[in-house]
Amino acid sequence: MSVSSPIWSHVPAEYAIPSQPPSMQDAYAYCERLARSHYENFSVATWFLPKRLRQHFYNVYAYCRISDDLGDETGNREASLQLLDEWESELNACYAGQPRHPVFVALAGTVREFDIPKQTFADLLTAFRQDQKITRYETFNDLLDYCHYSANPVGHLVLYLCGYRDSDRQQLSDYTCTALQLANFWQDVSADYEKGRIYLPLEDLRRYGVSEQDIASKNNNAGFLEMMRFEVQRAREWFHRGFPLASQVSRELAIDIELFSRGGQQILNAIERQGYAVLGRRPVISKSRKLALVARAALNKFV
Repeated sequence: MSVSSPIWSHVPAEYAIPSQPPSMQDAYAYCERLARSHYENFSVATWFLPKRLRQHFYNVYAYCRISDDLGDETGNREASLQLLDEWESELNACYAGQPRHPVFVALAGTVREFDIPKQTFADLLTAFRQDQKITRYETFNDLLDYCHYSANPVGHLVLYLCGYRDSDRQQLSDYTCTALQLANFWQDVSADYEKGRIYLPLEDLRRYGVSEQDIASKNNNAGFLEMMRFEVQRAREWFHRGFPLASQVSRELAIDIELFSRGGQQILNAIERQGYAVLGRRPVISKSRKLALVARAALNKFV
């Protein structure tokens, strides 16, 4: 497959797999550029990481970013599935020592240095494929199963990069990552519905007397508000389960965990501040609150 393969026309040209691999220096620059330009909070988080780890985090982030975009930005289900298959072939080539894409050229060294299992990367692709095939979740446990693939592997990757491989820390990380995913779902109910997806468990919609038509018409009725109150509290409980992780890792990683955990909780606070009426009005964290989070994390680094 060459850079001109038609299927890649569905995504930015820079994502295409070239016929020849770039140099390691160019691959590193590609990943750093992608990380710094695509996620405003990522460069903030890297302030608190040891310098020796920054490039590795750029490499992992670039993989996650492109994987997500292949699944969510094409507007074409069949194209997304084919792109994800080709992307996984390149993941396999990375582990076989023959990558061509700059992300996998860069990631190969990270994989070797930290002995990261391929399945951790592959699980993310399972979630992105699932988004093309499953648009409703009957129970909360079904949603948790989705988070097992969509959110939790990211936490495992971070732990691997920071030298932690034990199941106890991974479990605490899973609680935090699942909580972050839930907070994002509750924030984006209307946006997800416009993409044809509902992540609120259908059993909860029935329990509170909420219909899909209520979501479609942005009807923040009493039943919907009460359901969202319940969902926000449930996400808070998952954050609480993950709190002990920060005390079981290095100071630098603990600061990042606190930054992202508090950011997720601020999303829940924003939902509460607007009375749980998230339909048609996406709750956001103000710039001042974001700066306060960063300032607090920075203070903790130096005290």
